[in-house]
Amino acid sequence: MHDILGTTPEWPAETRWTLLMDTLAATTSTLPAALRLGEVRLRVRDAAGTAAFYRDVVGLTLLGEEDKVVRLGAGDRVLVELVGAPNAPARPRGSIGLFHLAILVPDRPALAVALRRLVARGVRLGASDHIVSEALYIDDPEGNGIEIYRDRPRDEWHWQSGTVEMATAQLDLRSVLDDVPDRMQLDAPMPGGTVMGHVHLKVGDLAAARRFYVDRLGFAVTTDRYPGALFVSAGGYHHHLGLNIWESRGRGPAPEGALGLAHYAIVLPDAPSVAAARTSLEGAGETVRGIEGGFAVTDPSGTEAHVVAE
Repeated sequence: MHDILGTTPEWPAETRWTLLMDTLAATTSTLPAALRLGEVRLRVRDAAGTAAFYRDVVGLTLLGEEDKVVRLGAGDRVLVELVGAPNAPARPRGSIGLFHLAILVPDRPALAVALRRLVARGVRLGASDHIVSEALYIDDPEGNGIEIYRDRPRDEWHWQSGTVEMATAQLDLRSVLDDVPDRMQLDAPMPGGTVMGHVHLKVGDLAAARRFYVDRLGFAVTTDRYPGALFVSAGGYHHHLGLNIWESRGRGPAPEGALGLAHYAIVLPDAPSVAAARTSLEGAGETVRGIEGGFAVTDPSGTEAHVVAE
């Protein structure tokens, strides 16, 4: 661990890590440490074909369809929702919206299975070692970005002056494949414990995004060392949201009802937490609307977030 842990060698590493994370969460984030990301809803031209991709290639489980919304996830947790919109306008290239949704698997063998399945299906992929995690990158049939990743243990993350060390290095895919379990089944669904780890958004103005997500909603900045990008979280996670202007600097919202990201969900542990977040946003002049279990709010780039109770 780096110098942010201080000089307390008499404390076990796990205790020092917990104290560090509690301190960071208490002093830099007003959102609960138990925050997690919920479902990501996408508008797609071909809901059936896209659902088949998420099931057969990504490894999610089809959890049902209701009101023309196809739901897929892991275990009984919904991660991706698909809404068929064959007549929706295309989202212009480089416009704001989804950079990628990021599905977090519980361990390296699960990542190895995902990689083996992608290779067997002949899917074009990218891969990166981010120091805190190991990640695979693909696009769904309609061009929506997907990350599949596993986290390294938190006691291997390096923090300094309140920010986490991350990088984009080459991932050793052969090493990952070495962890494929014996008697692996390519058609086995992603295991229970798979969650939506983070969502990475394209925004038009990074300073405006920071005011909204950090100053008003209450996320903590975990690193701003990537040019043109900002990463924020609650509870000392490396990031729940990524925000970048790499393709979208100065862009406004996409056409109303455009293909791609419809909304994503931020899940807080209880109703009082949701109420506190709503009060913070309204007090800063943001407009919110009530939805079941919480509220919806639109960020400065026009992306809609649903903040709901667990």
